[in-house]
Amino acid sequence: MATKKKSDKLKKLPSKQKVDTPEGYFGEFGGRFVSELLIPALDELNAAWKKYSVDKKFHNELTALYTEYAGRPSLLTYAPNLSARWKAQVYLKREDLLHTGSHKINNTLGQALLAHKMKKKRIIAETGAGQHGVATATAAALMKIPAQIYMGSEDLRRQALNSFRMKLLGAQVVGVGGEKGTLRDAVNEALRDWAKNVDDTYYLIGSAIGPHPYPTMVRTFQSIIGREARAQFMKMAGKLPQAVFACVGGGSNALGIFYGFLKDTKVDLIGAEAGGRGLTPGNHSASLTAGKPGVLQGALTYIIQSGDGQVHNVHSISAGLDYPGVGPEHAYLLKSGRTQYVAVRDKQALEAFQELSESEGIIPALESAHAVAAAKNYVADLSKKGKKNPAILICISGRGDKDVEEVERLLALPVEPEIVEEVPTAQQFTTAPTVKVIAGGE
Repeated sequence: MATKKKSDKLKKLPSKQKVDTPEGYFGEFGGRFVSELLIPALDELNAAWKKYSVDKKFHNELTALYTEYAGRPSLLTYAPNLSARWKAQVYLKREDLLHTGSHKINNTLGQALLAHKMKKKRIIAETGAGQHGVATATAAALMKIPAQIYMGSEDLRRQALNSFRMKLLGAQVVGVGGEKGTLRDAVNEALRDWAKNVDDTYYLIGSAIGPHPYPTMVRTFQSIIGREARAQFMKMAGKLPQAVFACVGGGSNALGIFYGFLKDTKVDLIGAEAGGRGLTPGNHSASLTAGKPGVLQGALTYIIQSGDGQVHNVHSISAGLDYPGVGPEHAYLLKSGRTQYVAVRDKQALEAFQELSESEGIIPALESAHAVAAAKNYVADLSKKGKKNPAILICISGRGDKDVEEVERLLALPVEPEIVEEVPTAQQFTTAPTVKVIAGGE
């Protein structure tokens, strides 16, 4: 019997085309939403970043600065007394031991070296808690580039020590935002300055926020934290941690340490946001816990805003965390499910600040105290489920010298009543966001 001849070829179904993420985006987050005046400067910066990020000489110079100037690698410290209290194996990544007292020096040395290569004549920066400002002033002094640093007036009050440190280092410090000015005001003023002086000025952003390429640059400079921490933990403990904790304002130290463990899917990555007095408008800075997608200062990310898109005022006991947005890569990691975020109240952070100080002789920054509090809560929750003695890693992003006077003042105040509210779920996109794209990533 003859076989039936196939007269027609089978039609192939169209294959699904891979949609490439545009440069400067993490999923749908990130991009460039800025004035046209800044596009040439961002293009120039992006071109320099592409060139020097793969340049061996640049890498070697930066590595030498990290080891011979900043004091890397930073230590990994086992916390025996805290471990005994919590019934856990608690390890601390000690970014507080670096020159200038925080992880900020990792980023400022990298960007100041880039500014030097670009032959910029002036550096500007914003700062909240002052640690980025001090680190910027330090790096600018080393590179012999004049620096001007914007700081909210309220933060100048809370962080008078760091303000004077910046001046000692040769930087000009400018208070902005009126009586209650904070980090958001400092970023706005720095962007205005940059728009007027794009030709000779380098804007050294302090966190993984802002328009492309800043979030990628800052995270790359800070990823040394995670690379070191993973290798150190494996050597000391002989295994990976069950969970890694870091505070999240803009989110640079958290991205830095998380990046060492992103592929280790059994390791929980937990960011501690500023829950403030409670998750009601004006009382917190927990963008990922209680925010929703929107555009803030150059990037599409999670921000704290009203129903009509107005950015809310925010609050935190920590000057470094009271920012109404977060780095866009954190927004992407949240949506992907790889990271978790919890809101830590002021009261819990204060208690953690004291507990670490008393138990280990380590005074953390108030920002870092949020991560310590989140870790303690995590261990307690595991214990209730019958899971004992977990090995955990906490990033101590900075030391607490800058916060001692403010903590003393706060501890002397009457205890504020707890604000009771339902914990909101971070809102996801159900449709494409409606925004005016002034300039997208290349």
